[in-house]
Amino acid sequence: MIEQLPRSPDGTVVTVGSFDGVHLGHQAVLREIARRAEAAGRASVLVTFEPHPLEVVNPQAAPPLLTTGAERREILAQTELDVAYFLRFDRQVAAMTPEEFVRGVLLQRCGMRELVIGHDHGFGRGRSGDVDTLRHLGATLGFDVDVVPPVDFGDQHVSSSRVRRAVGGGDLASAARMLGRPYTVSGVVGRGERRGRLIGIPTINLAEVPPQKLLPPDGVYAVRVEWRGGRAGGMMNQGPKPTFADGRRTLEAHLFEFDDDLYGEWVRIEWVERLRDVERFASVEQLQDQLNRDRIRAQSVLAGARTDLNRATHA
Repeated sequence: MIEQLPRSPDGTVVTVGSFDGVHLGHQAVLREIARRAEAAGRASVLVTFEPHPLEVVNPQAAPPLLTTGAERREILAQTELDVAYFLRFDRQVAAMTPEEFVRGVLLQRCGMRELVIGHDHGFGRGRSGDVDTLRHLGATLGFDVDVVPPVDFGDQHVSSSRVRRAVGGGDLASAARMLGRPYTVSGVVGRGERRGRLIGIPTINLAEVPPQKLLPPDGVYAVRVEWRGGRAGGMMNQGPKPTFADGRRTLEAHLFEFDDDLYGEWVRIEWVERLRDVERFASVEQLQDQLNRDRIRAQSVLAGARTDLNRATHA
């Protein structure tokens, strides 16, 4: 996948949207544009936005993000998509009518010949454009329009807002099923206070998590951590450290059977299961005892999750 728009005489197959989370519904759209593009000998193009449109149009209503820009790029790079075009969303783009957006962005910049969208797509100034608008524009301007039906989870459609509710409510299992993968956060390992190393439980500290990133409820979690060339299970404290009178919200993970230096490395942390609330202990010794119990439980959780994954893989 590249982020440079193609110059193809055969044109492109395009989809457009925020695609926050790149959940199962989004993935169905991406598979469809890839299928159509291959059949027609065209490039498949996603036009997506950065920042989220509501951060410009109505910041108070802007949702927390399931995927930052860097995380979306990483996920999209693993799809069959040829091009992800991250359009800078500003007041000028927000003011475009549906026809101006189609003409100026999708046709002129992207060379669109086919447009594939989700069932609930809205676009243009004030989201005034819908599927009927696009079909009318397609007939007038000479491009085909197709709508991909929704993907269901339970008795409702998969959507970014449903995934956000699941993550925000701590239902990581449902979030993972709707995403098609575990929920994760990515970032660079920074230098912490080194308290963990002093008590025999060294940690890596995720520096500068974007404030827009949605986190599940604070607590101690069983996690998996991946970095360039490595992967390990662990446990993570997400939130403050009341035993040390530190009220800052941080993400600190202790990796099992790993003690190398990861400072400055880009890592991905996968929440697996919540173990307990963040607690204040009367002494460092009591904290150490609890962390040893957390380690045993986290290792058991991770072993069970690995078994479940193997069963699913060989089913």
